[in-house]
Amino acid sequence: MTFMSRKSLFAGALAFGAALTVSQASAELRGWNIHVPDYPVSVAMDKFTSLVEENSGGSVTGKTYHGGVLGSQPDAINQLRIGGIDFAVFNMGPMGPIVPEANVVSLPFIFKDMDHMHRVMDGAFGDKMSTAMEDKGLVALAWYDSGARSFYNTVRPINTPADLDGLKFRVMNNELFVGMVESLGGNATPMAFAEVFQSLKTGVIDGAENNWPSYESTNHYEVAGYYSGSQHLILPECLCMSKLSWDKLSDGDKEIVKAAAVESATLQRELWAKRAVKSREIVEAGGITFNEIADKAPFQDAMAPVYEMAVTKTPILAEYIADIKAVD
Repeated sequence: MTFMSRKSLFAGALAFGAALTVSQASAELRGWNIHVPDYPVSVAMDKFTSLVEENSGGSVTGKTYHGGVLGSQPDAINQLRIGGIDFAVFNMGPMGPIVPEANVVSLPFIFKDMDHMHRVMDGAFGDKMSTAMEDKGLVALAWYDSGARSFYNTVRPINTPADLDGLKFRVMNNELFVGMVESLGGNATPMAFAEVFQSLKTGVIDGAENNWPSYESTNHYEVAGYYSGSQHLILPECLCMSKLSWDKLSDGDKEIVKAAAVESATLQRELWAKRAVKSREIVEAGGITFNEIADKAPFQDAMAPVYEMAVTKTPILAEYIADIKAVD
């Protein structure tokens, strides 16, 4: 081998080694999201990755795969825990089977209103929930909005619990939500969200419950024209990161990622509030009948068995309930 050949080979080895070092030093994060690209959550997640890349000088980059292309939420939670994906936004409603403490935010009327939820989740309680989640392999970076859920149906306005009597309502797959509807005298039907429109249209179910944007964007308002403002569930969403991925970051990059997440949550909340107003305007223009439930006390009183069931199954929830109620 000539001197020049050895020199070229040595230079190539150095270049390869340098490239390998850069590759190992950088982190390319993959994110999961169930929503379409222009949804408030999606826009905020894209903001999150752009801030991380910008503020880390490119040492940490990321991409969010929208529209559930990386799987369903249960699959994505499991993938996040084992490091198959690096970050995601999850609604806390279905988180209970993995993090029992998370069921506290699924208790009906646990939050007074949206602002109360923000104060709770942005404070010491949010940190406490983060610790419980981290024990299950999930690092909570920031808390997003998913609005206030209310009842809608095809039959009549709901003003008192008696108005639910005999009606079949779709609920998310969580025993707390089943108990909620049954405690009000309705019949709870756990069902995949994608099946709700057709089930309302054909009479398989009489109603469901959700926020304004979901009621509007799915066209549920076209087949279930009575929307009653119960606001019985105010569920935060978590911008979470895999603990396995989090632990690979340097301390400096962790600070950058956390700050970017919090900034993205501010954006998401602003976009969500605007989207909720727009969605309500659309469905009201479409001819739905809306009523605000003036007296929510009978609904709240009916939830005693649901709270009892939750605490009996997970005793630590008594402490978590007290923590939330202690926040003004």
